[in-house]
Amino acid sequence: MGATSVLRPLAVACLFLLLPGVAFAEQAHPLDFTDTSYGIAAVIVFVIAYAFVVAEERLDMRKSKPVMVAAGIIWILVALAYAQAGDVTTAKEHVRENILEYGELMLFLLAAMTYISTMEERGLFDALRAWLVSRGLSLYTVYWVTGLLAFLISPLADNLTTALVMAAVVTAVASDKPRFVTLACINIVVAANAGGAFSPFGDITTLMVWQRGVIEFTGFFALVLPALVNWLVPGLIMSFVVPREQPAPLAEAVHVKKGGFVIIGLFLLTIATAVSFHNFLHLPPMLGMMTGLGVLKIFGYYLKLYEQSNGSLESGNVELSMEGRETRARRPFDIYAQLQRAEWDTLMFFYGVILSVGGLGSLGYLAMVSEFMYLDLGPTAANVLVGVLSAVVDNIPVMFAVLAMSPEMSHGQWLLVTLTAGVGGSLLSVGSAAGVALMGQARGTYTFFSHLRWSWAIALGYVASIVVHFAVNGASI
Repeated sequence: MGATSVLRPLAVACLFLLLPGVAFAEQAHPLDFTDTSYGIAAVIVFVIAYAFVVAEERLDMRKSKPVMVAAGIIWILVALAYAQAGDVTTAKEHVRENILEYGELMLFLLAAMTYISTMEERGLFDALRAWLVSRGLSLYTVYWVTGLLAFLISPLADNLTTALVMAAVVTAVASDKPRFVTLACINIVVAANAGGAFSPFGDITTLMVWQRGVIEFTGFFALVLPALVNWLVPGLIMSFVVPREQPAPLAEAVHVKKGGFVIIGLFLLTIATAVSFHNFLHLPPMLGMMTGLGVLKIFGYYLKLYEQSNGSLESGNVELSMEGRETRARRPFDIYAQLQRAEWDTLMFFYGVILSVGGLGSLGYLAMVSEFMYLDLGPTAANVLVGVLSAVVDNIPVMFAVLAMSPEMSHGQWLLVTLTAGVGGSLLSVGSAAGVALMGQARGTYTFFSHLRWSWAIALGYVASIVVHFAVNGASI
């Protein structure tokens, strides 16, 4: 038995764990290189890179670094495989399609991230946190209020930012009560992920689905009730052990800087512009977002002139001190400082994932996994499994693999996979960006194992949300 015949089953097994999906849309009939040394080597490279991603916290190495290197190596292997088959043009066409896919999503996310960082710089999130902290609410009320706000804000301000703001409220109110902080953080992660599942702006995966045109903007709203159930089931279960104590109210005044509320209006207008570009002009929504970013930059120019003419030094753009700590630089507002604060590691990770998965699709692996999951198991079982895999593997490559291979599914099944990929990451603390971020923010209190103790309750919510989806949206399945 040759080395290739031995390694191929191992590669397929690894790919099954990492890349659920269906038939590749742009590459309808890719050549099959799955039984070649090039194909096997590409899978091994991807698995090794993703092992580094999973160990990000332990290694203290940003997740974008290994996948970017893996993407380059995989496409070298793709080019060599096609060249050996006498085809020197297909690999170039495929990679350009992947780059176009990435470019549209990256520019969309860059505009959204810049708006969020600008709102943060203007003190809007600090003001919300201070208002909540100063209300003198009981711990039980704080638990539910932060969860509800996480569910309602994440559809617009993405689940990661929302979770960080709400967790800051929790730690400010009850930093001396680690058990409550743990429960509240779990509740926030589940609520933020659930809220992000019914909006194109709530999560990168929903954004990908919308930009592909699989589900229209208003179509996501069919997931509101399943997403709400996904949060409420574990939220109610955990609430029985939340203390009813009344912490002392904290007096904390935070000033919203000039233009803060105007920026909220501009952000909402930008979202409306992006939706209009997509629905009425049939243009990529990225154009609407970038137009809105241009408007924000012009407004930022006004803020800069205002603060210079009034001698205002309140902007407080974030810089690093000599000791490596974040400090507030006393200089007027600068929109390019907000562009720099975008989550570049996430954007570069997205690049590596899209090109790596696209390369594996060009080698024929995604079609192979598709045949097993969506033909042998069926779409319902496959889409439920996607959510479970999202708890172990980041939901970005999982969803991109599904979209890249574009299965023949009903509208209801596309809604199902959007729901499961969005909320499945809540099953483990490492399954979503919100969970990973809160482990860093509440280090030593909210941990992997403290979240794992309540995974059974979160799993009940996961199952309940699927049942509700079939009950509410059954006609479209």
